Amino acid sequence: MGPQGVGKGTQAARLAEVFGIVAISTGDIFRANIKDSTDLGNTAQAYIDKGELVPDEVTNAMVRDRLGQDDVKAGFLLDGYPRNAAQVSELDAALAGFGWELDGVIELTAERDVLMERLAKRADEEGREDDTPEGIARRLDIYYSETAPLTAAYAERGLLAKVDGVGEIAEVTDRIVASLATQLG
Repeated sequence: MGPQGVGKGTQAARLAEVFGIVAISTGDIFRANIKDSTDLGNTAQAYIDKGELVPDEVTNAMVRDRLGQDDVKAGFLLDGYPRNAAQVSELDAALAGFGWELDGVIELTAERDVLMERLAKRADEEGREDDTPEGIARRLDIYYSETAPLTAAYAERGLLAKVDGVGEIAEVTDRIVASLATQLG
């Protein structure tokens, strides 16, 4: 977990490699379902075409479906999910349905000005039209109001490891691995 620009996707890919598990990105799930014209993908696309957010029930169904695939049985890492309290409840229910529970939650952290700078750089490099200063600020505000409180709930469960997301990529990965080793034993 962590705000946009903190390096979740980069670190998810690295950790998947380190631990030999699957990194599951909700963005990838959305793109795959839309590309394959699944029922869920078509439903999501209809909302996207109207400029609306895809409802939780569609996102939750896509995640549940992805967790049911064979490649996740050896372990997985979620990137970009859950994003709100309703999705936490749904994730808990989905995991229980598979007979699993969370081992840990990693929250990558960085100061807002660092995130703004990273996202502006990403917008320049990737030509992302949604990464305007206003759009970046709005998404960070949404994160801090809706998603950040989830980390407190995971901390209460004893699952949260906060890790500084600033530094060289390999250094951040090492900090995450060390934190998980301490947390998971």
